[in-house]
Amino acid sequence: MQTDSTLHDDRTGVSALGGGASGRLLPEIWMQDGAKRVEQALARLLCAEDDGETELMAAMRYATLHGGKRTRALLCLAAGALADTPAHMLDDVGAAIEMMHACTLVHDDLPAMDDDVLRRGLPTVHVRFGEATAILVGDALQAHAFLTLASLDAPGDNRIALVRELARAVSAEGAAGGQAMDLSLVGKHVELDRIVAMHRMKCGALVRASVRMGALCAIAEDAAHAALYCALDRYSACFGLALQVVDDILDATADTATLGKTPGKDAAGQKPTCASIMGLQAARQFALDLLRDAGEAIAPLGPRAERMAQMLQRANAYLFKHAPCA
Repeated sequence: MQTDSTLHDDRTGVSALGGGASGRLLPEIWMQDGAKRVEQALARLLCAEDDGETELMAAMRYATLHGGKRTRALLCLAAGALADTPAHMLDDVGAAIEMMHACTLVHDDLPAMDDDVLRRGLPTVHVRFGEATAILVGDALQAHAFLTLASLDAPGDNRIALVRELARAVSAEGAAGGQAMDLSLVGKHVELDRIVAMHRMKCGALVRASVRMGALCAIAEDAAHAALYCALDRYSACFGLALQVVDDILDATADTATLGKTPGKDAAGQKPTCASIMGLQAARQFALDLLRDAGEAIAPLGPRAERMAQMLQRANAYLFKHAPCA
């Protein structure tokens, strides 16, 4: 009996061990398989030879290939399974999303931004390679993400939709705007709705794009599929905000080993968060409510959305493990 978790259907990315829409999917199998395949795609796509005079590509690989839960890529794969997107396409789209996510993290860690020295349990890129190289790493990863999408083996309309979606996620309406708002709120007393709006841009926009891009590979966003994209948008809005609320909680309660980065940065930097405004227990319940609402959003999609539901189960389990009730 074969037990290789890399076995999958190249048409849809469904693991041979995980079953299909008619059978019970095994989340630990497809998530491990999916993360491994995205990791392999990243290593393949970021393989240009350096000229021997710079460390740029080495730093780009350092920023992307050293850990991470690959949550955004897995969300893309989960939505892609719902849309029957070919696995080879999902792998590259997931890799492009992870490049863009790494870009935002590298820039977020810079001294002019959040000024952090640890990321995923390792020295941040600017600590390891220098600040100038870190800036270039972020710039180059963003470019390589778009090059990856533009080079997909897919119809032109699909590639344009994917590029547009990812660009919107990191624009002034998305992560860049959210980071600017985050910086502007330091040391201020603000209402919860301002923090929520900032989180929806800084973290939530890329989560939304990850889910939508999995479907956009194969299903056009048109009147015939309006209900599908409405469900996906509600799911991702709740999921993305829940991720950031959990991050706020863990920043205040977890240790470096759990976070993989410096704890207590929000309080030390006088940054208002959901946890500091609501209190830890209320913030925890808020995150649980958001994950429940995300599940309700995709309930009408039925068994084909099972992998998306399993992503919610993983998030719930992570919250209960690392931020238990007081």
